[in-house]
Order: sequence, then structure tokens, then C-alpha cells
Amino acid sequence: MEKRKLTRYAPTPSGFLHLGNIYSFILTFHLAKQRGAKILLRIDDLDQDRIKPAYIQDIFDCLEFMELPFDLGPRSPKEYESEFSQRHRMAMYGSALQVLREKGRLFACECSRSKVDRMHPLGYYTGLCWDKKLPFEAKDNSWRFRADMHQEVFFQELAKGQVSGKLPGILADFIVRRKDGLPAYQLTSVVDDIHFGVDLVVRGKDLWGSTIAQVLLSKSLDKNDFSNTLFHHHALLKGPGDQKLSKSAGATSIHHLRKEGKTRKEIFGLIGKMIGLEYVANLEDFAELVPDNGPSVKSQNDKRRGK
Repeated sequence: MEKRKLTRYAPTPSGFLHLGNIYSFILTFHLAKQRGAKILLRIDDLDQDRIKPAYIQDIFDCLEFMELPFDLGPRSPKEYESEFSQRHRMAMYGSALQVLREKGRLFACECSRSKVDRMHPLGYYTGLCWDKKLPFEAKDNSWRFRADMHQEVFFQELAKGQVSGKLPGILADFIVRRKDGLPAYQLTSVVDDIHFGVDLVVRGKDLWGSTIAQVLLSKSLDKNDFSNTLFHHHALLKGPGDQKLSKSAGATSIHHLRKEGKTRKEIFGLIGKMIGLEYVANLEDFAELVPDNGPSVKSQNDKRRGK
């Protein structure tokens, strides 16, 4: 089994952490332990319009309450603000954007989200500004990375080895610098992972397209090993009506559950019940979800039930 150096918890403080976030952190913890990797706490905080101090504090409170350890990164909101906020890495993001510009991989775009939605029934970008040669520095222009819809990209997936995926239509010519001048998620995420040396990424299946976009993007940056990263895309926890959990659904937030008097053991039990495990009471009870050969949650459930 190949050893790995570093993985990460990468929450965004745009709401209180919910059961799905904790489930992803649990899998990250066990895969790090299995692969000999350390864990970095990386807080994605550039979307300042949605971020509140209470949500930042909640990240530290949840990790402490759930006894989810990490090795690197901030230990308090104060340390996060002074040393680890993404605002301290703006020069790095700017350098990466400059590299992409010099390689001819970017173009400026004046299209609004509503305009893109009007151009395509699924909201896919149709390349309207590809050949307009709009000025990069013009006010209200975003910068897009030239990426064809359904472009095939290869990467390493846990338990499968090398796999390929096609860039989803919604990520065709994806934005790397927003209209307000801030670097966008796909760029900051890959630049951060390269900077810190992350080589094991655990994320939900809803971010499969982001993995493809980020691996593709990394190949146009200065020399790096991001394309050798090992990925694990796990199934998502679902709420009532089989809906994906969201930070706006406060009933599944750890903050709300703690206010109701739920203990750490009970919260682990709730997560276990949601994925079909018969009994879960602590962090170690989830270890068998990520064995060497990486079977699915369903196969683990069958094993527990003697099927």
C-alpha cells in the first residue's frame, strides 16, 4: 500500500458544520491513519460575503467536541486569522493566474451568471467571449480557464487505480478569477494543495467534477505533482426526502444537535445509522469503512448483516 504524506480537512465557514461534513472528516482521519499521512486543517475563507465569525469558531468547536485530530494548521480562530487565512496566500494565487495568462490558458469574460443561464438550458458556458479578446483588467470581467466540455482527464482513485473522467458541462471554461478580482475556488483549492504538499484528497462524490477541473488546471501551472494525488470520492449523507445535507438545514448541524443535548456518542450513532451501520459509538468504529481494498459502504453493511 502506497504511503501518503498529507491530507486535509477543508471546511468553508459559510454555515455551521453538519453531519455530512463530520462524516467526510471521519473518512479523512481513517484514510490518513491507514496511509501514514498527516492531516492539515485548511479553512477555505475567500467568500467573505458568506463567512461569519461564529462559523469559524464552530469549526474548532466541532473538531474538539467530536475528538477529530489534526496535525497541521491553526489551533484557534486567532491563529487562523493571523497565519492561515487564504488572504495570506493572495500573492500565490496571483502568481498562478499570471502563469496561466502567460501560457495563453485564460480569457476574459463579461458574461453574468444570468446571461450564461439564458444561453444554455443547463447553465453551461457556451464560449461567447472566447475570441472577443476582452481586456483582462477591465472592471467586472471574470477570467476563465480554457477547458472544453467533456475533456477527458486521468487521475488516481482509491481502490481503482488510474481512472478517467470527463469535464462536466457546468465546468466548461470554468472561472479562475471572479468579477470582483478574487481568485475562484478551483484555482485556490489546487494552489493550496500544491503549496502545502497535499497528496491525499477525500471529498464527496458531488465534487467529482471539481477533481477533474483541478487536475486539468494543475497541468498548466508550474511543475507540480498534483496529478499524482490519490483521491477518494465518498457517497454523501442524505437527509429527509433523499436530499443532500446543506449548511442551511440547521437540524443536522453539530451546533444544533449539541444544543439539543446530543452527546458525541449519539452523533456518531446518527451518522452510522444514516449509512446503514448497525452500531457506531466512537471514531474507531468507522475504521472498517476504508480498508486497503476500499469496498463500498454497501458491501460493509452486507458484511455486518452476514450477507
